[in-house]
Amino acid sequence: MKFAVIGASFARAAYLPALRHVPGAEVVAVASGRLESARSAADAFGVADAYSDWREMLAKHKPDAVLIATPTDTHAEMTLAALEAGAHVVCEKPTAVNAGEAQAMLDKATALGRVHMIDHELRFNPNRMRIAEMIANGDLGEIRHVNIANIGASWADPAARPKGDWWSLIEHGGGRLGANGSHQVDMVRWWLGAVHSVMGEALTVIPNRIDKATGEAWTATADDVAYMTLRMQSEARVQIFMSGVAANNIGNLTQVFGSKGTITLANEDEKLYFAKAGQGFEDITQDDPNSRLEGLNKGIWNVSVVGALREFAAAISEGRQLKQGASFVDGVENQRVLDAVRTSTETRAWVDL
Repeated sequence: MKFAVIGASFARAAYLPALRHVPGAEVVAVASGRLESARSAADAFGVADAYSDWREMLAKHKPDAVLIATPTDTHAEMTLAALEAGAHVVCEKPTAVNAGEAQAMLDKATALGRVHMIDHELRFNPNRMRIAEMIANGDLGEIRHVNIANIGASWADPAARPKGDWWSLIEHGGGRLGANGSHQVDMVRWWLGAVHSVMGEALTVIPNRIDKATGEAWTATADDVAYMTLRMQSEARVQIFMSGVAANNIGNLTQVFGSKGTITLANEDEKLYFAKAGQGFEDITQDDPNSRLEGLNKGIWNVSVVGALREFAAAISEGRQLKQGASFVDGVENQRVLDAVRTSTETRAWVDL
C-alpha cells in the first residue's frame, strides 16, 4: 500500500515513525512547502522522493493513501485533491477552517467511497479507551459533568512565536481552540455522544508580539486562550479551559464525574485513577505496548498514531470504513462545535447545534 505525506514537521515526528509499524505500508514520497524540509524528512526515513509541490507528488505517484499534516487553511483543498486523485485520506486536526469546508471534505470522500480519518489519535490511547469503556459499561453511572484543563506557557512570552507563525494567525486556522480544543471536543463526543449547545470564548490575550530573531513587531490574530461549556444531549455538562499564556506549565488534567464514581487522568504522569462513590482512588492505568516499539518518539501523541494508522490501513485493505477512530463525520461535528465557540465569542450567548 503506497502512502504519501504532505507536510514534513509532524510527519517526521509521528507519521513516518509510525508507518514503519503498519503492515504493508510503503512511503513513496513526502511533500512540504520547503523542499529542504521534505528532503530532510524523506532522507531520515529512507523515502526516495521529496517535493515542494504536493500536486506534482499526487500526479506522479498516484498513492493509495495520503496523510495531510499542514496548516489548517490548506486541509480542504489538499483533501479534495487527494480524494479526486484516487487516495484515501488521513487529515490532521482541526478538520478545516469551518464546518462548510469540513462538510465538503466528507461529501467528496463519501461520494468516491474513500476511507477517511481525522487524526484524533488519542482515541487509540489505552487510558482514554478505558475511560470510554467504563462510561459505556455504566461503571461511573450517569455522567453528570466533565472538567478538562490544558494550561501551558509556550505562548506566554511575546517573543515565543516567530513572525508569520501560522498557529498564531486566525487566517491560517491557528489558535488554541483548533490546536487543542479540537482534540478535547472529539474526546468528549466519543465518550458522551452529541453536543446540544455551546457557550465560550476564543481570545487573543497577547496580540502584540516580537520576532525573537529580528526584533520585529508583529500582531497575533489567533486565540491563545479559549474556553467553553458544552451542554451534551445527555444533559451532562463539560467545561474545557485552554491557555498557552500562563507563567508556568500545568499540563492537561481530565476529570469525569458520574453518579457512581469519578475518574482523573493527568498527562504529567499519564496515571489513570478511579474512585467508586464514597471510596478512595485506585490506580487503573493501562499499559500501551506500542510505547515500546522501536523508533517512535516519546509521548502519547506520537505513540497513539500507530494505532490510528493501523486501523486506517486495515480499513483500506478490507474495503470498509473505520471501526475505530474519528472519521470525517466526526470532523464535521467537531468543527461545528469550534465554530459555535467563535460565534459565542461574538454574541456572548449560547449557540444551539
